[in-house]
Amino acid sequence: QVQLADSGGGFVQAGGSLGLSCVASGRTYAMSWFRQAPGKEREFVAGIRRSTYITKYGDSVKGRFTITRDDAKNAVYLQMNSLKPEDTAVYYCAAISRTPDILPIYRLAYDYWGQGTQVTVSS
Repeated sequence: QVQLADSGGGFVQAGGSLGLSCVASGRTYAMSWFRQAPGKEREFVAGIRRSTYITKYGDSVKGRFTITRDDAKNAVYLQMNSLKPEDTAVYYCAAISRTPDILPIYRLAYDYWGQGTQVTVSS
């Protein structure tokens, strides 16, 4: 069983920046960030594969968000720049631990989830 501890959310004005962190208690393969706004489905934000560091981004965050990871620390990070009010959501870290060499955007593919951290962007 792997536990994910995500943190770093907060309140920021539009155009500002925030960074999120997630640390896994064990080894994982792909790690990603999802987000869920009130009344909406949980959506893929960004993901990164272990070792190759191949990344994938959701269309709404391309060019503004950057995902990185530190395999030695079993950690993944999300740097969010040029934030917009529509980025307001609870952000969840997710990880795959059983299947290497994939980077899915579908939530059902992920084995473990963090508790979520709130990001609020004011206009």
